[in-house]
Amino acid sequence: MSYRNLEIWQLSRALVVDVHKMTICPLPRFEMYEEGSQIRRSMKSVKSNIVEGYGRRRYKQEYIKFLTYAHASCDETIDHLETLFETGSLDDAACYQSLHERLNILGGKINRFIQGVEREHQCVREESFVYEVNQ
Repeated sequence: MSYRNLEIWQLSRALVVDVHKMTICPLPRFEMYEEGSQIRRSMKSVKSNIVEGYGRRRYKQEYIKFLTYAHASCDETIDHLETLFETGSLDDAACYQSLHERLNILGGKINRFIQGVEREHQCVREESFVYEVNQ
């Protein structure tokens, strides 16, 4: 299996493209280099941390750490999006609503994915402990 098969990666990939497009056209020129740059980097960080965590998936704590970074970057992206909208730099309400909703969905899915990895990690540790105790 590849990280490309993960729904959270697929959603983050689509959001990277859409956030990038959002920062090119409708934003004022000065915001393209300030807040626009920040939101592009934070969104790309979500996707990159999912990939890096997946590469370390043999080490559950490393995997969880990078997924947690991805979740935090998703929250950061939401904050940048809200700032752009609240300051009037992003005045397309439909674009804002769509991105905001999709980012919230992605954050929830990353959170549930982390919980799944944690549960699996606990089960593996408990099974190893039981196996070692019974030998």
